[in-house]
Amino acid sequence: MNEIGVGPWDGEWPDDPHLDPELLRDGDRRNVEDRYRYWRHDAIVADLDTCRNPLEIAVENWSHDFNIGSVIRTANAFNVRAFHIVGRRRWNRRGAMVTDRYQHELHHPTVDSLVMYARDRGLAYIGVDNVPGSIPIEGYALPRAALLVFGGEGPGLSEEARDAAEAIVHITQFGSTR
Repeated sequence: MNEIGVGPWDGEWPDDPHLDPELLRDGDRRNVEDRYRYWRHDAIVADLDTCRNPLEIAVENWSHDFNIGSVIRTANAFNVRAFHIVGRRRWNRRGAMVTDRYQHELHHPTVDSLVMYARDRGLAYIGVDNVPGSIPIEGYALPRAALLVFGGEGPGLSEEARDAAEAIVHITQFGSTR
């Protein structure tokens, strides 16, 4: 099995404020892009903040869904501006594979507080669920400044979240799972 990352810095250490002396000394085994090797955590977040996608992601967390971490990891891949947890504050972070540490996490106790957040920031509030009448996302003109709201794996979006949405889109499925 290949080891992730790099070992200790070989040679004289560079004079760069982004770099973490501990990582230079011990090696960097984090699952980060090569351009961030040896960088301090806060320096990585600050650099990501300079080029964040204006898209934001929200996940309803009424039933402690194990898939939230996977959604958050995907949000990190697109460098979204923030991710939101609606409902229970605690969520299973294992699926995120530590990517949540490089993003901005916001909590909303209710759907209404999430809706107000989106309105206050001029974000289009778009539900994502494969319900009758939903629009295939690949055919929808998604605004750049949008908040995509996902429901739980089984129940999908709550009625309150669906009612608040400007549109409900779905990700076309080609496998066996809804």
